[in-house]
Amino acid sequence: MNSVGEACTELKREYDQCFNRWFAEKFLKGESDGDPCGQLFKRYQLCVQKAIKEKDIPIEGLEFMGPSKGKAEDSS
Repeated sequence: MNSVGEACTELKREYDQCFNRWFAEKFLKGESDGDPCGQLFKRYQLCVQKAIKEKDIPIEGLEFMGPSKGKAEDSS
């Protein structure tokens, strides 16, 4: 799947490959040490944010998950 910004598609592919490799080779085997794909994710995230602004995509009212967000509040 392509990214929201054409310029971000290659970064998305690189991040997806890194994450999938880490998930299969480390996380599923109980080795969840560190965040080997964090820098790739940050670069991709910045690219997507720029593309959203350039395309004037309205994002008001949307909640985003990510390292800067706290735990979700309990809705019960």
